[in-house]
Amino acid sequence: MAMLSANLSSSSFSFVPSRRSQTHKETASVTRVRKDSIFNKASLRTASIEHRDPQTLTDANTRLRRLCESGDLENIVKLLRVSRKYDIDPRTLCSVLQLCADTRSLKHGKEVDSFIRRNGFLVDSNMGSKLALMYTNCGDLREARRVFDQVEIEKALFWNILMNELAKAGDFSGSIELFEKMMGSGVVMDSYTFSCVSKSFSSLRSVDGGEQLHGAVHGIGLKACMSREDRFCNTLLDMYSKCGDLDSAKAVFREMSDRSVVSYTSMIAGYAREGLAGEAVKLFSEMEEEEGISPDVYTVTAVLNCCARNRLLEEGKRVHEWIKENDMGFDIFLSNALMDMYAKCGSMGEAEIVFSEMPVRDIISWNTIIGGYSKNCYANEALSLFNLLLEEKRFVPDERTVVCVLPACASLSAFDKGREIHGYIMRNGFFRDRHVANSLVDMYAKCGALLLARLLFNEIASKDLVSWTVMIAGYGMHGFGKEAIALFNQKRREGIEPDEISFVSVLYACSHSGLVDEGWRFFNIMRHECKIEPTLEHYACVVDMLARTGDLSKASRFIENMPIPPDATIWGALLCGCRIHHDVKLAERVAERVFELEPENTGYYVLMANIYAEAEKWEEVKRLRKRIGQRGLRKNPGCSWIEIKGRVNIFVAGDSSHPETENIEALLRRVRARMREEGYSPQTKYALIDAEEMEKEEALCGHSEKLAMGLGILTSGHGKIIRVTKNLRVCGDCHEMAKFMSKLTGREIVLRDSNRFHHFKDGHCSCRGFW
Repeated sequence: MAMLSANLSSSSFSFVPSRRSQTHKETASVTRVRKDSIFNKASLRTASIEHRDPQTLTDANTRLRRLCESGDLENIVKLLRVSRKYDIDPRTLCSVLQLCADTRSLKHGKEVDSFIRRNGFLVDSNMGSKLALMYTNCGDLREARRVFDQVEIEKALFWNILMNELAKAGDFSGSIELFEKMMGSGVVMDSYTFSCVSKSFSSLRSVDGGEQLHGAVHGIGLKACMSREDRFCNTLLDMYSKCGDLDSAKAVFREMSDRSVVSYTSMIAGYAREGLAGEAVKLFSEMEEEEGISPDVYTVTAVLNCCARNRLLEEGKRVHEWIKENDMGFDIFLSNALMDMYAKCGSMGEAEIVFSEMPVRDIISWNTIIGGYSKNCYANEALSLFNLLLEEKRFVPDERTVVCVLPACASLSAFDKGREIHGYIMRNGFFRDRHVANSLVDMYAKCGALLLARLLFNEIASKDLVSWTVMIAGYGMHGFGKEAIALFNQKRREGIEPDEISFVSVLYACSHSGLVDEGWRFFNIMRHECKIEPTLEHYACVVDMLARTGDLSKASRFIENMPIPPDATIWGALLCGCRIHHDVKLAERVAERVFELEPENTGYYVLMANIYAEAEKWEEVKRLRKRIGQRGLRKNPGCSWIEIKGRVNIFVAGDSSHPETENIEALLRRVRARMREEGYSPQTKYALIDAEEMEKEEALCGHSEKLAMGLGILTSGHGKIIRVTKNLRVCGDCHEMAKFMSKLTGREIVLRDSNRFHHFKDGHCSCRGFW
C-alpha cells in the first residue's frame, strides 16, 4: 500500500511510496478515497462530512462556496493548496477574490492569485476585475496596476475605483495615466470616471489636463449627461477653480442649468485662491439675493477664508453679522473660521470674543486662538492660553499646537518655557514632524541658545528649505556671518536651491558681520545665477550693509539707482547708518524722505531726535518732539524683559515698581563705581536729555536693559546665562556696561535688541561693533 503524505503548507501534495507498495499498484478508487480524506482535513471540522455521499466529497467548488459564505479564508486557502486546475471553476475563484476584497485580506488574496497563475487559468475581464478590486481594496496599488496592464477590463467601475484610490494615495500622475489608458481601451466611461480623475488634475493644478478632460467629455457624447448631472459639473467647476483657470470655471458655471450651493461654494473658493476677494464676496451676496440659494457652512467658511487671506476685516465682519442673523453662530467649523479671519486681520479682540462664546471647542479652536496671539505679537496671551489648555486637560496639544506656541516663547525669549515645550515634543514623538522641528530650532535661535539650535538642526532627518533658512537666519542675527555663509554654501552643495527668503537671511548675516564683499557676491549670485529679482527686502539688506560699515555715500547712490522706488525701510536703514557714524547733515536729508513716506511712524521721528541729541543739538530735538506732539503721535517707550524661574519680568526706563528695585539700583551703582576705577567714563550722550552730567548719568542707570541685567545677576542661579530682550536698539552706554558686567561677575549675558543678538562674555561682545 502506498503511503500518502500531503504538505498543506506547500502549493502541492506528493505521494511517497513505501517498499511494500513497489510491488503493488493502487487502484484509481483507492486514490480517490485517499484524496477525499485530504479534502476532509482541509474542511471545517464542524460538519459530519464522512456521512455524506462520497460523490460530494470531490466537489471542491461546493466546499469553496460554503467556506466563502462563512468567510473562512484560512480553510479556503488550505483547500486551494491541494486542488488542481480542473477541480476549480473560475467563477468560484471570482467569489473567493471578492471575499478577499471585501475583507481586505491581502495575504489570502495573494495566495489565490498565486494559485491562478500557477495553474495557468485564463484571466478574462471578469476575473481580472476581481483581482484588480482585491489588490485595490487591500492597498497594493502597484499590483492592481499590473493587472490592468495585463488584462482587458471592460467595466468602468473597476477603472474608477483604482483611479480614485491612486488619487487618495497621492499618486495623481498614476491616476491620470490610468485614465489615459482607459480612453485608449474603448471602455465606456461614465460621469464618475471624470469625477475621479478630475481630483488628480486639480491636485496637480494641471490646466492643460483639465482641458483634455473637458474635451474628452464632449468627445464621447457626455454633454447631455453633463446637463443632467450636477455632481459632475460641480467637480469640473472645482477642478478648473483649483487649477487657477477661472475663465473656464466661469464658463462651466454659466452653462449650468441648475446651480446648487456646491456650485457657488466652488466658485467662491476659486475666487479666493486667486486673490479676487471682491468677486468672492459679491458672489456670496448674489447667491441668496438673486437666486434664493442659502449658503451652507462650507460656503460661509470659503468666504471667511477669502476675507482672512486678503485681510478684509470689514467684509469679514459683514459675513459674521450674516452668520448671527441666520443662527449659524454655534457651528464649530464656522467659529474656527471666524477666529482665523479676525486673527489674520489683526483683530484679536474680536477673535477672543468668538473663542469665549463658543459652546463647544476642539483642539483646532485652541490652536487658532493661540496661533493668532503669537502672530500678532501678543506672546504673553498666547502662553497664558497654552497654560490654560494644559490645565483644563480636555484636549491634548498636538503638533500644530506647539508650532503655534513656540513663536511666543521665541518672541519673549522665554527659554525655560521653551525647554518645557521641547520636553513635551520629545515625549510625544513630535520632533519627527518637520514643521515642529523647524519651529523648535527657530525658538532656540531667538532665545539666544544658538548651540542648542544647531544641535537640533543636525538632528532633523530630512531638512527642507525652511530648515536651512531658519538656521542661516539664526547665525545672522547672532552676528556669525561666516558660519551663515558656510551653511548657505553647504545647502547648495546638497542640491537645495535658495529662494528669496534664503537670500534675505544670508544678506542680513553679511550686513551684521561687516562682510561687504561677500554680501555683494551673494547679491549678484541671486540676480545672475538664480535669476531671482531683488525685492525691497534685499535692497534694504544691501543698504544696511553699506551704511553699517560707514560707506554712507555709496549707500545713498545705491538707493538713487534702484530700479524700483525705495520704501521707508530702505531710507530708514540709511538713517540708522547716519546715527552710527554721526552724519547729521545726511541724516536730515534722509529723514525728510522717510517722513514723506511714513508720516505716522513715530520710530523715525524718535531716531532723528536721538541723532540730534547725541550731537547735542537740543533745539532741533525740541522741534522734532513738538512735531511729534502736533501729529498726535506717541513714542513707543523702551522696555526690556527677563525670564526668571518661568516668570517674565518687564522693565521700562526709570521703572521703580519692581520689588527688587532698591537692590538692582545698588548693584548698578557699585558696577558704575568699579567702571570708574578702571578708567571707564559714562557715555552721557546716550542719556538723550539736556541736563547736567550727573543727571544724565542717573538717567543712564535707569535704562531698562540695565535694570533687567541687574535683576538677572541678583536672582538667577550662579553660572546661569542671563538672557535679556529689549524692544529697541541697545544704547552705547548700556552696551559698554554689559561688557563690563560680564567681566566683573564672570557671567555670560545674552542681550537681544531690535536689530540683533549681543553675546557678552569676559568683557567682549560678539557683535564686534557691527550693531
